Amino acid sequence: MLPRLEIVRRLRPVDLVAPGAVQVEAATGGTVPLPSPAPYVAATAGLEGPLELHLGPHRLAASIDDGSVSLAVPSAPSLRSRRFHRATSPTRLGLSLTGTHLTAWTREAGRWVARARHDLRDTLDTRDEEALSGLRVGFPAGGGTAGGFGQLGLRDVRFVTDEDGTPLRDGGLWLTATSAGPGFFDTAHTSVWRLDPATVEITHTADLFFRRPDRPGVFGDHATHLVRTGGRWLVATSTWGDFERPRTRTGRRTPSGLRVTLAESGADLLQGRHVLDTRELPLPTEGLASIATWDPHLVRRDGRWLVGFVSARRFFDFHPAVAGGPALDDLRLLGAATDRTATEGTTLLEVDGEVVVLASDGRDGPRGTRARFPAFDLAMADRGALDAPYPTNLPWPSLAPLDERWLMATFNGRPAGGKLLGYGTHGDLVVMRST
Repeated sequence: MLPRLEIVRRLRPVDLVAPGAVQVEAATGGTVPLPSPAPYVAATAGLEGPLELHLGPHRLAASIDDGSVSLAVPSAPSLRSRRFHRATSPTRLGLSLTGTHLTAWTREAGRWVARARHDLRDTLDTRDEEALSGLRVGFPAGGGTAGGFGQLGLRDVRFVTDEDGTPLRDGGLWLTATSAGPGFFDTAHTSVWRLDPATVEITHTADLFFRRPDRPGVFGDHATHLVRTGGRWLVATSTWGDFERPRTRTGRRTPSGLRVTLAESGADLLQGRHVLDTRELPLPTEGLASIATWDPHLVRRDGRWLVGFVSARRFFDFHPAVAGGPALDDLRLLGAATDRTATEGTTLLEVDGEVVVLASDGRDGPRGTRARFPAFDLAMADRGALDAPYPTNLPWPSLAPLDERWLMATFNGRPAGGKLLGYGTHGDLVVMRST
């Protein structure tokens, strides 16, 4: 079906403050405005005093004292990690707000290490747009830098496409990715990147945030497909922005409502920071015992829409599916690979005039369907697999044709940011070419 693919580059941009989203560069201390469209901001400074964010009447601060890092929040004047609070030869202090999570960082041996983290969801509303418009940052005496939060890693990579599935080109290619935050899925958000296929270099150009149709606030929803259609954009995304890892023993955290939403916009979503209004994208799951859907991918072909997605029977037991219909609000199920239990990243790709469905079989799947990129037809009958290396985690198969060759962008599960953060800080952007 496709020639063999080989890895040609791994890239790992790590930025607390995104280089293209710097809002404040101060040479002296003081408190200055840092308005933000979403609760995804960061600041860095020297070690001479506390680094602060002021959200409405609330002061949020990071401090370092004799190498020990702590946070101050309205409910507690000093919060330290029991195991990871002590920095090793720190050179700078950082503070980030990602969703509801406040994190203190130190720069050690040329990398950022998280030393304290606190979930603010029971303390204040970090997603309130009015409060975010009045956000301020307080620097110590030596000043510092502040702006939009960048990323610890990139995953859930998709090419930005025209509605027929053709990757958008302007001499380069465009990608959407999940910018990993300091923790689980509710610390991440959607970003946009330009990929130069000649040099295999990437440039961060935009960040996308979302309003939900059923609740107030701004969310860092991700696992997104950005589609150009009729001079406008369709943005299909997954509501991971407030998803919590299930805890079966205590029952305290029960994920619910994970689904796919759709936004439309005439703005230039390839540049800048944007907040988009969304509506539900109704995906047909009859007969699938589905409790959640995610990973949308949209293609319009022969007068109808095709939508690849993932359906979960429970967390985490999930499989790929495809729907089709004359309109995005009039879809029916075409097929589902219900024999899979750990397969996601459903992607529609035209090969030799035919649409094939690609996905990613994780290592927790049934025997014979692990650690591979399977291919299906539109009824989800198995057609084999890509001949390509399979990185760690659940890498997606996103491919673009380039001058009679293929380029693939995917990711792996390598973490960043230190041991405090746990799962969710991955991964490297892994680029492959056909041989």
